[in-house]
Amino acid sequence: MGGCDKLTRSEIATTLKYSADHPKDMINVIKSSEHYHNEEDWLSTYWHFSFAHYQDPQKLNFGPLRVFNDDIIQPGTGFDLHPHRNMEIVTYVIEGELDHKDNQGNHGVIQAGEVQRMTAGSGILHSEYNHSKEKPLRLLQIWIFANKRDLDPSWEQRRFDKAARLNKLLPVIVPENEKDGQALHIHQDTRIYISSLSPGSKVEHNLAKHRKAYVFVIEGRVKLNNSAMEARDAAKTENESRLAIQAERPTELMLLDLPEKYAINN
Repeated sequence: MGGCDKLTRSEIATTLKYSADHPKDMINVIKSSEHYHNEEDWLSTYWHFSFAHYQDPQKLNFGPLRVFNDDIIQPGTGFDLHPHRNMEIVTYVIEGELDHKDNQGNHGVIQAGEVQRMTAGSGILHSEYNHSKEKPLRLLQIWIFANKRDLDPSWEQRRFDKAARLNKLLPVIVPENEKDGQALHIHQDTRIYISSLSPGSKVEHNLAKHRKAYVFVIEGRVKLNNSAMEARDAAKTENESRLAIQAERPTELMLLDLPEKYAINN
């Protein structure tokens, strides 16, 4: 997916200045209507952060989370061959099938419920297409700053059944040095969880000191502590030690556990 893979020094300075001048709420809910929406004949996309032609100095990143895109791609269309560098790119297919090819010789189809992890590292070219000629594809694509510069490009994917995430937070992405035989590993101190909640069910997540979270409701409706969230709403949480998420209807969601301080391309 095309776009800018890095922040400039002026963008980082703007982010720091804005943070100092605007104290943040502990839980800041961003309604679905507040995400930038770009509509084309082949693509309907919601961009949570500055991306491609959309630039907002207040929406550059959240910790090492640089991009969070919610895409619906029409049948038989997609993104032609394009480059990435020094990013950890995570793709989660919600509905449909994603066809992925890259210049490292990798070619695969990512099914609904599967997660792909790609280390762009020293540079990679890839294409992403809706594999189906009949049905739309919906996916989430997330870019996270790598902690090391010019890593060897690599790619892997894994399926996570709905039963494994039913009424619990299932880790699907963990840091490279964390022992977890089921999750995929990335080069950053970040964890990503997915969950499928039944109405009335509740999950909790404890945040260590100097950690924050980004929560996204894929579909459904929940209470995040005392904050109401509906489909496509997101929430930035800071200075919270415990998050309680209760479903008010059948819900699919994602939670990113992020560091306040982190290395970028060392």
